[in-house]
Amino acid sequence: MKLKFIFIFSAILSALSFTSNAFALRVVTTFTVLEDITRNIAGKYATVESLTPIGAEIHEYEPTSRDLVRLNRSDLIITNGLGLEKWFQRFYQRAKNIPVVEASKGVVPSLITEGPYAGQPNPHGWMSLTNASIYVENIKNALIEHDPANKEGYEANAKAYLEKLAKMEADVRTFISKNNLEGAYLITSESAFSYLARDINLRYDSIWPVNAEDVGTPAQITRIINLVRDNKIKVVFSGSTMDLKPMEVVMQETGAQFGGYLYVDTLTDAKGPVPTYLDMLSKTVYTIVDGYNKTLHASHSKH
Repeated sequence: MKLKFIFIFSAILSALSFTSNAFALRVVTTFTVLEDITRNIAGKYATVESLTPIGAEIHEYEPTSRDLVRLNRSDLIITNGLGLEKWFQRFYQRAKNIPVVEASKGVVPSLITEGPYAGQPNPHGWMSLTNASIYVENIKNALIEHDPANKEGYEANAKAYLEKLAKMEADVRTFISKNNLEGAYLITSESAFSYLARDINLRYDSIWPVNAEDVGTPAQITRIINLVRDNKIKVVFSGSTMDLKPMEVVMQETGAQFGGYLYVDTLTDAKGPVPTYLDMLSKTVYTIVDGYNKTLHASHSKH
């Protein structure tokens, strides 16, 4: 009899827990970086999931019917904005009326300088030590607006997360300063790192502006080859989800070395190198510095 009572009591607790979770604010983000930031602020007060999976190409993602189901059962949608999710507006037209918040609102845009999108904002606003706090504030305010009952919890979580971001930013800036890289040239495949370059005082260029129609054309590759040669740039990089072949041509023609893959559009799973947004920012900076240092050491060893 006692065992039966314990079983029934446990079942009631499970049901209450399920009911509580069912009534929590349900948030959907457009990609994994926003999912991680939002989860850190939401804590136990909201459920958060990303529409696009780990490793997805977020510029031209093709949503599935399952994505539409997940979208329609959400209470709040968080997007990046800045023209990143070109697919989202068409997709959203098929959904019921759900509030949409742009996490990048208030970011001072870095403008695209080449190609058909010249003059438009570079969409990769989250790849910035200074923009990170803007994203956190926007997401926190959105959660509070749509779930005011848990305002104190969201504020406490956001405060703790901002403290982690501030410490990481201080560490990164100290690291850059110690390695004397201010003013160095950062060359990548897609122009996804202009905000980060602006933050840490690097000159910056890329083969193509954004993952769109024209990617790695002969004219784009030739321009970067000339830039690398003229400025005696010794190391180049590529985003982790981008085609490396155009950059390989640049390396073959100039003798520049490959500095490593930089993560930008997607996080990895827990076993990968960037399972969190904080990891993504710090790993990117350390990879850049490491790539330059290896090149410098190799150059010195020849003399």
